[in-house]
Amino acid sequence: MKVLVTGANGFLGRNLCAQLDNIRQGKARHALLSSDLEVFRFDVDTDPDLLERYAKEADFVFHLAGVNRPKEESEFMRVNRDLTRRLLDLLKKGNSRAPVMISSSIQAALDNPYGLSKRAGEQLLFDYAEQTGSGVLVYRFPNLFGKWSRPNYNSAVATFCHHIAADQPIQVNDPAVVLTLAYVDDVVEELLRALAGCPTKDGDYCTVPVTHRVTLGEIVRLIRSFKESRQTKEVPDLSDPFTAKLYATYLSFLPADRFSYPLKMNTDPRGSFTEIIRTADRGQFSVNISKPGITKGNHWHHTKNEKFLVVSGTGVIRFRPVGSDEITEYFVSGEEMQVVDIPPGYTHSIENLGTGDMVTVMWCSECFDPDRPDTYFLPVQPEPPKEPQQ
Repeated sequence: MKVLVTGANGFLGRNLCAQLDNIRQGKARHALLSSDLEVFRFDVDTDPDLLERYAKEADFVFHLAGVNRPKEESEFMRVNRDLTRRLLDLLKKGNSRAPVMISSSIQAALDNPYGLSKRAGEQLLFDYAEQTGSGVLVYRFPNLFGKWSRPNYNSAVATFCHHIAADQPIQVNDPAVVLTLAYVDDVVEELLRALAGCPTKDGDYCTVPVTHRVTLGEIVRLIRSFKESRQTKEVPDLSDPFTAKLYATYLSFLPADRFSYPLKMNTDPRGSFTEIIRTADRGQFSVNISKPGITKGNHWHHTKNEKFLVVSGTGVIRFRPVGSDEITEYFVSGEEMQVVDIPPGYTHSIENLGTGDMVTVMWCSECFDPDRPDTYFLPVQPEPPKEPQQ
C-alpha cells in the first residue's frame, strides 16, 4: 500500500510517519496493517512537482499540511484551503479513488480566520466525495500534545513544557479554563485504524476516541510537579493515563544537557546508601554499597517489606524470626542475580563476603518516614557471651 502524507515534517505528520516506518520495517506490529507500506512524504520543502506523482500513485492520503499561527492572516486560506484544493485537483487528474483524510480542527465550528479556513478545507473534501465517489475522512481534532510538538505554535501544553523545563516564565491568564486534549500517540493509533478502513465515525466526521478534559491550572500544576520530582525523587502517578502522557511529553522537552541529575549519597566508613525514586503507593528504590567485610541491617519491621537484588559483588543475607534462634542464609552474587524478599517479622542483615564493594538495589514497600520508621534494631546473630573477668 502506498501512503501519501502531506505535512510530513509537522508535529502530527512526523509522529505518524515514524510509526508507519516502524510498521514497514517490522519494528512494530499492527493488528490491522501489514508491513507492505510505502510512504510518500510531502512538506513545504519538498519539490512541488512531486505532489502530482504522489497523488496519482497513492492508495491512501493523509492530508495533514496546514498552518495555525501564520505571519500573515492570508496564509490561513492559502494553505488550509488552497493547498487542499490543489491536492484534490491532482487526485482527480490522476483518476485516483484513494480515500482522503484531512486534519481539521474543533475551531472549524468558529468564525475566526483559522476556523473559517479549516471549514473551507472540509467543504472541499465533502464536495470532492460527492463529485468522485471517493471516501473522505474529516477529523476535527481538539488540542494535540506529545513529543515533537512546537512551543508557541502547536499547543499551550508544548509551550508550558518547554518553558518550565528550560526555567523560563509562563503566563496563565485563567487557570480555570478547561481544555480538551488528545495525545499524539492516541491520534496516530486512530489514523492507523483509518488507514486500515476502520475509522471512528461520529456522523459526518471522524473522531479520536480517547481525549482528556483538564483545566489549564491542573496542567501547569502537574508540569511543575514533574520538574520538582528531581528534588523530591517522587514519580508521578502513572496509573492516571493523562498524567502518564503529560509526563512523557514534559520529558521530551528537557534540554539535552539536562537529562541527568545528581542524587544525594549518604556515606560512612561502611559504604553508602542512595535513594533513587519515591512513589506515593509503590514504595521507594535505593542503591546500597557495602565495603568488604561490612554487615548492614540487623533490624526488623512490623509491616514494611523489602526486596534486595545484589548486582555486583558477593554476600550473604541472613534472616532470623523474631523470638526464634533459627537463622536462614541466602548467598547472593552479581554473577547470578536473584531477588530476595525481606518479609516482616524477620530480623535481617546483609554482609559483604567479597574483596570489593558489593552493590545492592533495594526496594522498600514504604517511603521512609522518620516519624513512623517501623524499623527495630535486633542482631540476627546474637553476640557470644563474654567470658567473666578474672
